[in-house]
Amino acid sequence: MIRILISLGAFACALAVAAGAFGAHGLRGRLSSDSLELWETAARYLIYGGFGTILAGLAALHAAGHTGQSAAAGSPGAWAAVFLLAGSVLFSGTVFALALGAPRWLGAVTPLGGLLVILGFLLLAWVALRI
Repeated sequence: MIRILISLGAFACALAVAAGAFGAHGLRGRLSSDSLELWETAARYLIYGGFGTILAGLAALHAAGHTGQSAAAGSPGAWAAVFLLAGSVLFSGTVFALALGAPRWLGAVTPLGGLLVILGFLLLAWVALRI
């Protein structure tokens, strides 16, 4: 489970780089400057969440190694990784959609993703203090 989260975090980073390049080269001239700014924000936050997911997963593996236990799916580090991944996908996904012209009401969902990312980083900080 933890290794899957780490892999998904790396995939999110790769997707963020691809989305950033697509926005800079494929969408320029097709979207307004405000929409391109939204797109870039979504890509940036996706990579933050991806890196955070990787770090949380590695922290969970490290913590498990120090306690002699296996890295459990329900460990605090695993939860931090889940919150970071889910939050960044939700946040960035809704912002990408808004940049492409999705209904404005979708913006009401975006802060939920942001809250999950914040909670994930706070949980990661707590895990790091316990290692």
